Amino acid sequence: MVVTRNIVLLLLSITFVAPIVLYTDRFGTFKYPFAEQEFIDAVTAFVSAADSGHLNLLPQETSTVFKEPIGLVYTEDAANTKNLLHGLHFAKPGEHVSARVLSATKDEGQTKGENPIKLVTDGINQGNQNSYLVKADITGDSVNGEDAIDVDDNDGKLAKSSDASDLASETMDTKQEQQHIKSSSQVTQKGSKLSEADKHIDQTPPDARVRYLKDQLIQARVYLSLQAVRNNPHLTRELRLRVKEVSRTLGDASKDSDLPRNANERMKAMEQTLMKGRQIQNDCAAAVKKLRAMLHSTEEQLHVHKKQTLFLTQLTAKTLPKGLHCLPLRLTTEYYSLNTSQQQLPNQQKLENPRLYHYAIFSDNILATAVVVNSTVAHAKDTSNHVFHIVTDRLNYAAMRMWFLVNPPKKATIQVQNIEDFTWLNSSYSPVLKQLGSPSMVDFYFKTHRASSDSNLKFRNPKYLSILNHLRFYLPEIFPKLNKVLFLDDDIVVQKDLTGLWSIDLKGNVNGAVETCGERFHRFDRYLNFSNPHIAKNFDPRACGWAYGMNVFDLVQWKRQNITEVYHNWQKLNHDRQLWKLGTLPPGLITFWKRTFQLNRSWHVLGLGYNPNINQKEIERAAVIHYNGNMKPWLEISFPKFRGYWTKYVDYDLVYLRECNINP
Repeated sequence: MVVTRNIVLLLLSITFVAPIVLYTDRFGTFKYPFAEQEFIDAVTAFVSAADSGHLNLLPQETSTVFKEPIGLVYTEDAANTKNLLHGLHFAKPGEHVSARVLSATKDEGQTKGENPIKLVTDGINQGNQNSYLVKADITGDSVNGEDAIDVDDNDGKLAKSSDASDLASETMDTKQEQQHIKSSSQVTQKGSKLSEADKHIDQTPPDARVRYLKDQLIQARVYLSLQAVRNNPHLTRELRLRVKEVSRTLGDASKDSDLPRNANERMKAMEQTLMKGRQIQNDCAAAVKKLRAMLHSTEEQLHVHKKQTLFLTQLTAKTLPKGLHCLPLRLTTEYYSLNTSQQQLPNQQKLENPRLYHYAIFSDNILATAVVVNSTVAHAKDTSNHVFHIVTDRLNYAAMRMWFLVNPPKKATIQVQNIEDFTWLNSSYSPVLKQLGSPSMVDFYFKTHRASSDSNLKFRNPKYLSILNHLRFYLPEIFPKLNKVLFLDDDIVVQKDLTGLWSIDLKGNVNGAVETCGERFHRFDRYLNFSNPHIAKNFDPRACGWAYGMNVFDLVQWKRQNITEVYHNWQKLNHDRQLWKLGTLPPGLITFWKRTFQLNRSWHVLGLGYNPNINQKEIERAAVIHYNGNMKPWLEISFPKFRGYWTKYVDYDLVYLRECNINP
């Protein structure tokens, strides 16, 4: 009995489920897009089959009406909708045939929304005159069951169905507009996100991968130093191999574009190996300890390298390049091959004319002096009114004269003097000459065991032993008949006409110079020893320093205020170098204290020999640019971006420069 009941129930279940599966499968096979007539023919054939009894949805005794949850079918106008529905055969109310009802509703409970026939519209392709059925999602949209078509009232219910179709059509149009707006908003948001992502990509550092590879190397070396990893020979070998590979990949690369093509592969391989190391070594404390040791070791190495760099930089600054050593030898040989009349420079009658523009240059560097003269003459309005007084040492005297005999600066006048001919300049007259020849000074410069005791190695530059560096304090003695002189260092370049400096009223001051208050280390307390009472009671530690290199000196006021004697007195007080170390700027600050007139900063821009960050506009506006510092433009260690301002005043095609292999 039980078996029979189970069989009957199984058959009933099959009879109940099979029509639903068939209906669903039949309607679910419709593809978009397809023609409206094909859909009508299929539905008509389906209804005819049901009416003829070939398709039994339910047993005859049941009167339950099953609503197929299909989408609303509509066309461009109501007439088409009526024609579509008119072709369907509807069962009368009393018949025990399942009524197929076109409904826009969802059944209550779980049956809502299951296997619907998607709504179709013709709005997607407005240019097509044929009506297409378009799928539309009606989730969340529902129409009352009152709008369902009743099978026994064709006329009245068809009109109602048409109304329902129009309503659903409007609903679908509104839905599509909302979806279109929503999708547009989403696209805009995605676009903004992509734009932000692109910006983020653009902001990626150009050396991101290089840095990552270096970080991987550090991690690998840390793991190689840990005991847990060293106990694993296989991982140790693999890590060492990866370190070699990544090191070769990095090479001298400073940015990602310098890396080889296999950089990403090496990076991934190293990351996989590091993951193995993390699995073996999970003790963070040991890794942190090792990293601290590495940091300390790196700092110690950095300190050592800084000291070495400072020493080598100072050594390079002191060393004369081979080409510049060759040049005076070649010129001297040529000079002494000339007869006496050929050795004379022209226009020597202008040397003591106070109405002309006189320049003082004290140097033993022939090429540097030539650049100063050439750049000044290049911007002078009338070169015949400019006189250059050059003082050099005995070794370079003949070579300097020969250079300007072969390369005369247009109509300008050149005078070259030998400092050895200044018989008045001796140790009995000049305290600085006496100090430069003292045993203590020689010991300071040449005893290497003292080098580590002084932190400022720049004071050990041999140029401070040269009296040429101190001639600037003896201008009235050198030029007794001149009223005003423009002093120029040999490491400057003139970029504008300088004749305007002679017309500046110094207001009773002796020195006209550009102040250097912009930087803290250019104040008095950086040059003078204010722990000494002589300095402390006479000067202000926060007073502004000023620059040597381009200075206008009023020699009339110089003599009137007896400046040379002031200089001598302070030099005598500094016999043991307790007031200042060495150099000419500290005694200059003291000697011309309250006797210096401040010039406009555009006359003189400094720092091209030590500061790579000078503003380009300041350089271009400056009348004079100064390569003060160790990075002189004739040295290989000079800043490449500043070197061009100097080299453009050197004719490298000259035979002497080619023979000495002097190149830009």
